Amino acid sequence: MIGRLGASHLGNGTYSFLVWAPARKQVALRLLAPREETLAMAPREGGYFEAVVEGLEAEPDYLYLLDGELARPDPASRFQPRGLHLPSRAVRHEDFPWEDEDWLNPPFSDYIIYELHVGTFTPEGTFEAIIPRLGYLREELGVTALEIMPVAQFPGGRNWGYDGAQPFAVQSTYGGPAGLKKLVAACHRAGLAVVLDVVYNHLGPEGNYLCDFGPYFTPRYRTPWGMAVNFDGPGSDGVRRFVIDNALSWINDFHIDALRLDAVHGIFDCSARHILSELHDEVAARAARRAYLIAESDLNDARLVRPPALGGFGLTAQWLDDCHHALHTLLTGERQGYYQDFGTVADLAAALTKGFVYDGRYSRYRRRRFGSSSRELPASRFVVFSQNHDQVGNRAQGDRPAQRLNLGQLKIAAALVLLSPYVPLLFMGEEYGETAPFQYFVSHEDQELAEAVRRGRREEFAAFVWEGEVPDPQAESTFARSRPDPELRHEGWHRELLAFYRRLIRLRTTHPVLRTLDRSGIEAVADDERRTLTLRRRQWGRQLFYTVNFSDRPQPAAAGLPGAWRLLVGSPAGPGPTAAELRNLEGTLELPPHSFFLYELVP
Repeated sequence: MIGRLGASHLGNGTYSFLVWAPARKQVALRLLAPREETLAMAPREGGYFEAVVEGLEAEPDYLYLLDGELARPDPASRFQPRGLHLPSRAVRHEDFPWEDEDWLNPPFSDYIIYELHVGTFTPEGTFEAIIPRLGYLREELGVTALEIMPVAQFPGGRNWGYDGAQPFAVQSTYGGPAGLKKLVAACHRAGLAVVLDVVYNHLGPEGNYLCDFGPYFTPRYRTPWGMAVNFDGPGSDGVRRFVIDNALSWINDFHIDALRLDAVHGIFDCSARHILSELHDEVAARAARRAYLIAESDLNDARLVRPPALGGFGLTAQWLDDCHHALHTLLTGERQGYYQDFGTVADLAAALTKGFVYDGRYSRYRRRRFGSSSRELPASRFVVFSQNHDQVGNRAQGDRPAQRLNLGQLKIAAALVLLSPYVPLLFMGEEYGETAPFQYFVSHEDQELAEAVRRGRREEFAAFVWEGEVPDPQAESTFARSRPDPELRHEGWHRELLAFYRRLIRLRTTHPVLRTLDRSGIEAVADDERRTLTLRRRQWGRQLFYTVNFSDRPQPAAAGLPGAWRLLVGSPAGPGPTAAELRNLEGTLELPPHSFFLYELVP
C-alpha cells in the first residue's frame, strides 16, 4: 500500500502529499506557504496522486488543482485554519509532546461516559477551556470517560458537528489539532478515557467537495442526509480506505481511546465483507493502542457486536435505544412517534434483563416485526442513558428532562442507568439537573441551505405533538440558550441531585455486584397496574434488590424482602421511610411515589 492520505511530514522539512482522485486525469499541488509553487503530482495505481516536496521549514498551506482548473482543499486535510472553503494546512503530529506513555485504556466495562459538546460546554467553546473542569468530572463526579461530539471541520462556528465536511480536520474554532491533543493529554493525566464521535454515513452539505475527486457517494441508496457513502459500488475501495485511515488517524495521531460511530443504520454495504467488519479488523491490527468501536444503531441487530467467529462485525458495543425509550415513556407519558412502541413497565424490565425489547416482535411504529435477540450478548456490549444529545436536542425545543420531571423521577432515571448491568452514559449537566435546553443549531454561510434546514426541522416533528415553535437553528440565540450553567450544581435540589449521582457512581465502582456487568443473575417483576418494578441481582454469593415506583401514589412493592436487608441508597420524592425503618423488613414493602430503593441482603 502506498503512503498515508493527506500531507505527511517525513522529517527534515520533507512532506509527502497523497490524494485519491480517480475522477481526474491530472492533479497538481499548489503550495501557498511558506513558499508559492505549483507541482504536478505523479499518478499512482488505483487513482492516487502523490508529490514529495523538500525544504518546507513551516507546516505548508496548500490546495489541489484538479485538471488544471478546479482548486480544492485536501479531502484528507488535517487542519482548515480559515474554514472549509480555503486552503488546507499540514500538521506535524510528531511535534506534540505526549506524556501518556503509561496511560492504559481501561476495560470498556469500566467506562462511565460523560458526553459533551465542545462549543457549548464552556463559555469559551474550546478544547482547552474544558481542561479546568476535568477534575470535577473525574474526582468529584466520578466518571471515567469523556465523550466528545464530532469535531471534524464544519461550516461556521456553531454546529452539533454532524455537518462536518472535512473528516480528518479538527474544527478550527475549537482550537484545531493542537487544542484537541492538549485536551486528550489532560484527560489521560486526570484518569479519563476519551471517546470521539465520528460520522461515516454522510458528510455535511456545505463544503463537501469529495465528489470533485472521486466516487465517494452512490445514488444506489438514500439516507436522511442525501446520497449514501459508496462502500460497495465501483470505486469503493478508495472510499473504504479513506474511512479506515480516518479512524486510525484519530486513534494514532490524537490518542483517542474509543470511537462512537454515528448512525450506522445509514451505512449501506452489500459487500461480502461489511465495512464495519473491515474497520474492526483494521483497527485491531493497525492501531498503536487499544481502542474501542461503539455503534449507534436503530436496527436492533446483534451482529454489530457479535464476535467475528460467530458471524458478527466485532464492534465493542452499541447504544441501547430501547432502554432509553422504555424508561422515557414511563417517566414522561409521551407516546408520539417511535415512543408509541413503549410505555409498559414490562418493556423496561425486558431492556434491563435481555437488552433489545424489540427482538423480533411486532412494532406498531414500523408496522412490521423488528429486531433480533440480544439475550446471548454480554451486558458490556450495550451503552445505556436517560438522555443524550439526540434524545434532548432532537426534541422540537431541546427541552431537558429536568424541565418536566420532578426530583424523584430524575433520581429514578439516574439509578436505573447507573446501577444497570450496562455501560452508562450521562449527558452534560444531567448530573445536577441542568434546565437550559440543548437545541439544534448551525451557522451555514449558504442562506438557501440555512432556510432548507429551518424547513426540515419543522417537518421533522410532524409525527410528534409538541408545545411551542421550533427554534431557528441558524440563530445565534439558539446556540446561546444551549449552554449549560454548572453553577446550578451548588443550589437547592440541583445540589441534592448531584450528591445522588455521586453516591450512585461510587456504588457502581466499588460494589462487586454492580461492578460486574452480567445479566445472568437478574430477575425482574413488572407490575403495570401499579407501575412498579422490582429487580433482584445475584452475583458472587451476594444479592441486591431494586424497587421502583413510577406512580405518583404510594404502592406496594411487587415483591417482598424476606430476611434481613440493609438499604444502600434510596430516593423518595417526598417524606419516606428512614433507613432504620427499612433495615429489617419482611413481606410487603410500601413504596413512596416516584421512588427508588436499593437493598442488599445481610449475610
